[in-house]
Amino acid sequence: MASYQYIYVMNKMSKRFPGGRELLKNISLSFFPGAKIGVLGVNGAGKSTTMRLLTGYLTADTGTAAIDGHDIVRARHAARSAVGYLPEAAGGFPQLTIREFLSFCGESRGLWGRDLDKAMQRVVGMIDLAPVFDRKMVELSKGWRQRSWLGQALLHDPAVLILDEPTDGLDPNQKDNIRQLIREVASEKAIILSTHILEEAEELSDRVIVIADGRIVADEDRASLIDEKGRLAPAFRRLTAVTSADNG
Repeated sequence: MASYQYIYVMNKMSKRFPGGRELLKNISLSFFPGAKIGVLGVNGAGKSTTMRLLTGYLTADTGTAAIDGHDIVRARHAARSAVGYLPEAAGGFPQLTIREFLSFCGESRGLWGRDLDKAMQRVVGMIDLAPVFDRKMVELSKGWRQRSWLGQALLHDPAVLILDEPTDGLDPNQKDNIRQLIREVASEKAIILSTHILEEAEELSDRVIVIADGRIVADEDRASLIDEKGRLAPAFRRLTAVTSADNG
């Protein structure tokens, strides 16, 4: 394990989009290896922007962040090497087979030859892609395509896994399958899970962050936010309603 305390530190990061609208306002968070964090918020609260800043896909206007000891701006390649990212509404590469897709993603991350073969075998076994390994993405259900995109996020065995709405658009059975896969791969990784499905955060998170109007309005252990029935909904409504009322 690394000698530094946190695997990820995000310090006072803000982001404006063209036109000057501030989407994120001084967001700070940190977490240890093995953390399981659910990021919640209403539509437009800033969840996906936060996830894109976490991965280095977007660059903040102010603030800093480091992954596994690497600054995401000054040491971008090393920082990104520590992260596996499943983007919201993942798609593309319809004419590639899963084998070709994973091979392409592995080579993009510097895996070649025997190392690439071993990584692909590990991921295929881990999330049971063998039945469709040589079928084109366009031929597969959304559930299988989502598995494939989860596979590319795991291919290089990253320390941090960032999942943006991983079950969005899936049917109930497909959602259960993806959630079970996340549980199975989560034991040795820090996982940041953005979702608008509260039961998903209830099932998969130990810590919950609520974002409203571009700010973190709660960052607490899940146990301190759930009600007597184990539900997050009452706390979520309270936290997001207060911010909405403050904004008029």
